[in-house]
Amino acid sequence: MQKLLATVLTGTMLFSLAACSGSNTPSSSGDSADGGKNLSISVILKTTASEYWRYVVAGAEAYGTENSNVKVDVKGATSETAYDEQQNIIETDLNSGAYDAYVIAPLQSDVAATLIKGQTKPIINLDTRIDAPEILSFVGLDQENAAEFGGEAAVKAAKEAGWTELKAIAISGVQGDNTATARLNGYRTGITNAGGTFLDNEIQYADAVADKAANSMEAIIQNHPEGIAMIVCNNDDMAMAAARAAESHPAYANTVFVGFDGTKSACDSLLQGGETLSVSYNCYDLGYKAVEAAVAAANGEKVDEVISVDASILTKDNAQERLDYLNKLLG
Repeated sequence: MQKLLATVLTGTMLFSLAACSGSNTPSSSGDSADGGKNLSISVILKTTASEYWRYVVAGAEAYGTENSNVKVDVKGATSETAYDEQQNIIETDLNSGAYDAYVIAPLQSDVAATLIKGQTKPIINLDTRIDAPEILSFVGLDQENAAEFGGEAAVKAAKEAGWTELKAIAISGVQGDNTATARLNGYRTGITNAGGTFLDNEIQYADAVADKAANSMEAIIQNHPEGIAMIVCNNDDMAMAAARAAESHPAYANTVFVGFDGTKSACDSLLQGGETLSVSYNCYDLGYKAVEAAVAAANGEKVDEVISVDASILTKDNAQERLDYLNKLLG
C-alpha cells in the first residue's frame, strides 16, 4: 500500500490554502464592489448534526467569510439515514435557480446521480463519490487507503498490548453507503496484511451513530466473553461508544478501539484512555477546498478531477496537539 502522509495536522494548514482568484467569465450574479464576481454556492452535506460535519461546515463557511463576493449556503439532513430529506434538499436547490455552483456530499450516490442528470452548472462532489458525468471534481480522502493505514496501526497496537490472537471485528456505518464500504474494505486489507484476522461474518452495522454502536458492542461482548483484540469503527463516535460499553468487562481492558475522523471528542477520549487510535484528517479543509473548487468552476476555471487531503494516525501521544487545533476552528 502506498503509505499516506503520517503527519499531525496543525492549524498552520489553514493559512496555506490559496484563495481562488476572480475571473472575467460572466456570472449570473453580477459583480461585487471590489471587482470580483458575486457568486452563490449551495453546499449540501450528509448532515450537520455531528461534530465531524460541523468542521466541514466551518471550512465551507470560512471560504465565504474570506471572500465577501461569495455567498455560501450550507445545509444538510438531520441524520445520515434521512435519505428523503436530503433528496428534497438537493431537488429544491437544483431547481431554485438561486445558485451558481453546487457542492454535494451524498447520502445515496445513485440517487444523487439521478437528481443531477443533465445539470449544466458546476457540481463538486464531496466525501462520497457520485459516479456521474456532471461531476467536475471529487474532494475528499482516499477512504479505503486511509482505513488500510488504520488497520495496520491497529494490529501493531494490539501486538504491543499483548494480544496473540489478533482478531478484529468491525462496527460499520450505514450498510451500502460508499464511504462506509470503503472504510470497511480498507480495515479488512490493512488488518489482514499486517497478520491479523478480520472476522467478516461478524460485521456489525450501526448507522454511524453512537447508541447503535454501543448496542453492537454489547452483542460482541456476549458472543466473545474472552475478549477481542481489535474493534474497528466507521467513525469516532462509534469507537468511543464501543469503548464505553466495554469498559466494565476485564477481558476487553486491552482491546484496541479504532475510530475515524480525528474529532475533538476523539482527542479527549484518546487522552483519557477510551478510544485507542483514530484515522485523522483535516475535515475543515474538505469544506474549504470544495467551495474553493466550486467558485473556480463557476468562474470558468478548470479544476482538478480529484482534490485530496492526507491522513494520519492519531494516538494519545499527539492528541493534544490535534485538540488545540480543533478548538481554534470552532472557537
